Amino acid sequence: MSESRDDPELFWVDPERRGIFPLDQFHVPKSLAKFIRKSQFEIRIDTCFRQVMKECAAPVGERSNTWINRTILDLYTELHLQGNAHSIECWKDEKLVGGLYGVSFAGAFCGESMFSRETNASKVALVYLVARLIHGGFKLLDTQFLTEHLASMGAVEISREEYHRRLDEALSTEGDFYSLPFETPSSGILQSITQTS
Repeated sequence: MSESRDDPELFWVDPERRGIFPLDQFHVPKSLAKFIRKSQFEIRIDTCFRQVMKECAAPVGERSNTWINRTILDLYTELHLQGNAHSIECWKDEKLVGGLYGVSFAGAFCGESMFSRETNASKVALVYLVARLIHGGFKLLDTQFLTEHLASMGAVEISREEYHRRLDEALSTEGDFYSLPFETPSSGILQSITQTS
């Protein structure tokens, strides 16, 4: 992370308490499931990774600063070009209106940031991400920190030691980010999640 968008320095974060999504306990609220079934957005994967990062870093409401500086933007873009970082994107009327990005390695996915310019867009992107991770055999979805927004969908906080244990387990497996067909209908997305819950 960086202290701000203008700070050229980076630092590693390994908090005492870590936010994760237990993939087998992910919860899709009924109202969100209904919204997803209406297919309000076109979901795309990895079509504008750098733009998703820029949107995540953009000032919103009372938040005028970001931890995403130019170095992070460039490094993650390189990871994306190598096939190790991905974006889930929500599009409406050919406009990017929400999404998220993160890093994928072995059976772990580290969610980095998300954004929303339309109601539920980031939540929909998260649901599609979880479905893809479950289908691809991933073991860990790391959210770094626990927020009220993430907790409402099943995220929990665990100790650093437990996180390292789960990370070791995830590193011993091989997830496939692209195993779920891109054209999977919304009903199939929701079914792939509820089958594990």
